[in-house]
Parts: sequence; structure tokens; C-alpha cells
Amino acid sequence: MRLVLGYPVKSHHVEQICQVAAGMDVAAVRQENLAHELLDADLFCGHVKVPVDWERIVSGDRLRWIQSSAAGLDHCMHPAVIESDIIVCSASGVLADQVAEHTLALLGTVLRRLPVFIEAQQRRDFVRQPTDDLHGKRVGIVGFGGVGRRIAELLAPYRVEIVATDYFPQSAPAHVDAVWEADALPELLQRSDIVILCVPLTEQTREMIGELQLAMMPAGSVLVNVCRGDVLVESALVDALKREHLAAAAIDVARQEPPGADSLLWDAPRLVITPHVAGQSAVRIDQMTDFLCENLRRYRENLPLRNQVDKRLGFPPPQTF
Repeated sequence: MRLVLGYPVKSHHVEQICQVAAGMDVAAVRQENLAHELLDADLFCGHVKVPVDWERIVSGDRLRWIQSSAAGLDHCMHPAVIESDIIVCSASGVLADQVAEHTLALLGTVLRRLPVFIEAQQRRDFVRQPTDDLHGKRVGIVGFGGVGRRIAELLAPYRVEIVATDYFPQSAPAHVDAVWEADALPELLQRSDIVILCVPLTEQTREMIGELQLAMMPAGSVLVNVCRGDVLVESALVDALKREHLAAAAIDVARQEPPGADSLLWDAPRLVITPHVAGQSAVRIDQMTDFLCENLRRYRENLPLRNQVDKRLGFPPPQTF
């Protein structure tokens, strides 16, 4: 049995994996070689960033399990994979701490108007400008999986009112006012001063926030996107900022990364852009390897896998173990 690793492991990570994968052929491969190497893989852990012939891989009837090294699964949820018997697991929650930290950093940046003060500093200007507060805000979290829940935990000390929507709504934690069904999105948008997007990219969530949805948000509200660029209609976001319907926005993701030189995003007023770095961490690969080893042990012992995806929905249901 051959396990292909398609994320940036070091030698000690491979040694750790080999201890759990005793008897397996473990191969750490570069992105540019994944299209070829996946043809001979029984198990795969990684994040595919190059074109891959999934139909050929599926028809080869060898690959049995995909463990994504990212929370998002759009890189591997090809129709052929969805229709196959291949098990797919996400890394939802593995990087929740980092994404939640970055989300708070983005909120602080736009609410306290840090770009204005940094620009003034570069001009050697000690300028004063009005700022806004996080304390007391009404926050709507769209997608209450591992990342959404961790964001709520970090926001709670700010004495905010939190509501969330999710495809698998569970009882709300003590620090969250309500967790609603996904179709309650309009109500969440209408009552939130800050909206944070944390959903996976699926056919159901693609372009889920467009002109109509942004218009539902209160005038002067803030939008933060830390999931996938295709969840948001970027032209509608830019328009809402130009019309000053939104006070500000922050995105860590874009439909095209990096955005083209002629992208409307670059000149959008009061928009903060970071280059898809919310999940970065000095211990990211360590944490992903620990998660892989735990799920690999479960796979070999025929135990329920963590974050196994409902492939029709494109994300894992709540864990029950």
C-alpha cells in the first residue's frame, strides 16, 4: 500500500508518519509531480495545487482515501471523486487557532483604522481620525465549523452578541446567542454589524454573498472573508464599499490569487487584503502531521475517521466521537 504525501513535510514528519504507516510505502512528493504520483497512490494526504486528471485516477480504481491538508476541499472534490467510493476527509479545525487569530487581527485593523495611521506614520504625520469599537457589536458567523467556533471563542471576551448559521446547526455554546439553519442567512445578515465568512466552498456556497446579500447588511457594517474567494462576489463587495454601504471589509482570500493587476480589489476603499495567510503558523505542518497520524491509525483499525466528508454536501458533519 502506497501513501503519497503532498504537503511540505520534513524528514522528521515522514519518520513520524512511517511509525503509524508501518509496512506502507510512504512517498513525500512535490506539487509538480502529484499528477503522476497520484496514479499509483492508495492513500493521499495533501492539498493539490496543480492540474490533476481525477477521472483517470478514479478509473484506475486504486486510490481509497484522500486526507486533505486544508479545511477546504475544492482542490479534490471533482465530480468523479464525488461519485466514487473514495473516502475524503478535511483538515477542518486543525488550523482553527491560526485562522481565528488572523480574523481578530483583520477586525482590529479595519475597526481601529490602522491603515490610516500607518500611512500617516510613513508621511511622518501624527494624525487623529475617528475609530470604531469591537466591544458591543453584533457579529454574524456564516459557517460554524472548527474555524467559526474558534472565532466565536476568541470574540466572546469582547462582550459581543454572536449568532451563526450552519448546515448542521447544533446547540449554541454559552457564549453564542444562537446557531441557526443555513437558510437563516438573510436574518443573520440583517442583524449583524460584522459578518464573518467561514464556510467551505461548495456548489451551495459559491457566490452566496452577492449584491442582494450585501444590501441586507446594515449601513456601516463590516464584512470579513477568511474562507474562499469564490464565496463572495467581488464586484458587489467593491460596489458596496464605494457607495459607503459597508464601512469596511477585510479579505484573506480572492477568486484569483494573486488578483490580476486590473482587479477592482486593489483600489477598493477601506478594504484590507492579506494574501491567503490566515492558516500560516510555525507549527502548521506539525499539527497537520499529528492529525494525519491519528486518522491513519483510525483508518488502519477500521475506526470512524475524523472529518470524514459527506461528499454530496462537500464538508464533514459534526463529529460524534
